[in-house]
Amino acid sequence: MNFDFDLVVNSFPLLLLGAGVTVQITALSVGFGLLIGMFVGIARLSQVKLVKFLATVYVDFIRGTPLLVQIFLIYFALPMIIGQRIDPFIAAITACSVNSGAYVAEIFRAGIQSIDKGQMEAGRSLGMTWTQTMRFIILPQAFKRIIPPLGNEFIAMLKDSSLVSVIGFEELTRRGQLIIARTYGSFEIWLTVAFIYLVMTLTISRLVDYLERRYKIDDKH
Repeated sequence: MNFDFDLVVNSFPLLLLGAGVTVQITALSVGFGLLIGMFVGIARLSQVKLVKFLATVYVDFIRGTPLLVQIFLIYFALPMIIGQRIDPFIAAITACSVNSGAYVAEIFRAGIQSIDKGQMEAGRSLGMTWTQTMRFIILPQAFKRIIPPLGNEFIAMLKDSSLVSVIGFEELTRRGQLIIARTYGSFEIWLTVAFIYLVMTLTISRLVDYLERRYKIDDKH
């Protein structure tokens, strides 16, 4: 079997466009997931039983069901309830954000619990409210500790975002499928797609390593 380099060269610009869409989906999903996860993670530690219960149900349901099923629920099932079709981009971002939020919530919860309880007591003794102590003392320290797992979540979502191709959204994987359907160059295209994913994940890993080292250096000063 001959490797068709010309096919790779001609297809590369289209695949790069798909990679750009993949990065966009991932960045938006993890960004919204950070907001969801921060509030849900704090809610998981709440003394209010109802709040803690609802947060736990959300985390358990999302983590206990496949992202693919969640995409189907939002894109196919939800329109039957609201009586309106959902744009594939909105469905993709919503499903991935909700999914990411559950995992980020556990990351935040673990990060907050890793901070010594005396930090909260010290903040309160200074006259700060619980919210102020959490915002200005606990969360900044917790965030430094959760950078590595957040980086892992970003990488996981980058790869899992390929699942949105099932609803016809043209990210990297879907672009590869469309090119293969036209050219029948499965080996060349899938190898190129894998290479592009590898470059993106390695880039994120190096960025996370840099941020982790920088925060450790800042802590020493």
